Amino acid sequence: MGKLNRRALFLLHGWFSLPIWILFSFICITGTIAVFSHEFTWLTNSNARADNPADLPAKPIPELIEIVQREIPESNISRVFILESYLVSAVSFSTPDKPNALAYINPYTGVIQEINQGITFITFMRSLHGWLLFPWHHSYSWGYYLVSAMSIVVLGALITGLLIYKRFWHAFTRPRIRWNKGTRIMLGDLHRLGGVWSIWFLLVMGVTGGWYLTQALLWHNEVEVWQHPDPAPLGDLPQSKGERPDFISPEQALEIARNNLPDVRTTLFSYPEHNRDYYSISGQGSNPFYDNYSSKIFINPWNGSIAQTRTPETMNTLQTLTHIADPLHYGTIAGLVTKTIWFFFGLVLSGMSISGFLIWSKRTLKPAKSKTAITDSRRPEVLPPATPDTTPLETFR
Repeated sequence: MGKLNRRALFLLHGWFSLPIWILFSFICITGTIAVFSHEFTWLTNSNARADNPADLPAKPIPELIEIVQREIPESNISRVFILESYLVSAVSFSTPDKPNALAYINPYTGVIQEINQGITFITFMRSLHGWLLFPWHHSYSWGYYLVSAMSIVVLGALITGLLIYKRFWHAFTRPRIRWNKGTRIMLGDLHRLGGVWSIWFLLVMGVTGGWYLTQALLWHNEVEVWQHPDPAPLGDLPQSKGERPDFISPEQALEIARNNLPDVRTTLFSYPEHNRDYYSISGQGSNPFYDNYSSKIFINPWNGSIAQTRTPETMNTLQTLTHIADPLHYGTIAGLVTKTIWFFFGLVLSGMSISGFLIWSKRTLKPAKSKTAITDSRRPEVLPPATPDTTPLETFR
């Protein structure tokens, strides 16, 4: 009975991975690259680097906006992204001939180093890993479902693998790799060793992936995790028959945000999209387990009143999961240190998906071929019938 259960677990473990192993391996590899997408951008695109040889302070967001408005007079600015200190700041804008563009500004020198009108490497890798570049239909993407469903594969393979591998904890104290016992045994040892040392990583990927799957279902059913503020009251809009009145300045909005969220580092500044919309200013506080947009404030652009404030302290469970999933999934918790750890274990997981297929093929395909060969060797030979031009004796030769 024990042998039967073990065989059933092994088959179940294989089926959790093998039918979709190419897709799973691809998702693992792209996710591993996505962990270092910002660093790869710095490495491959010199215009994305924020060199600061004179050790200058970073320019404030209003000054970055002024630079774009001065250099590109027709620009209609929508957002400003503040990235890592070694990367440029990105100002999103549009003009009559550039409907969707990003200005890469060195935040220390104020120089516009590039105008990007296509998809960035960071966005490309996150999209390729997150939803395989499948199209979005209003609030859902089948690619997003496919990728997030891999969380079931990860957790299923982890549970069945631990049930198969008896006394797996010995791999922590007495790791064993038999290099001279053949390819199958060596791959099996590497697969088990990688799996045991990656238990925590597999759990993190499985749980965060499970949240992404839940989030996809919420989006698809139009369930709002956050209650967005109501549009600005009509009475707040100034009445004018002449020129359009101006909003309060970005500098004023940012000052209001700083006064209300003094410990938050601003990472995203967004203009109102219409007259009854708000300035939205997002940032990250002192807790590294929350993402760069976990704190957010909505400011009325006409009178500076605060429509809504979001902070980790006021979040419910779903809201908290929304903002801690990415740092845990991509390893941005402690910057380059945790990114390096996540990148390494991402490589291990990618290797395990490939080695798992090789082990399965050697255990399953090779015996199947051997069985076929044995059957063929025992099969009686069928001789062709004699023809009028040959005798039976010539046929047997």
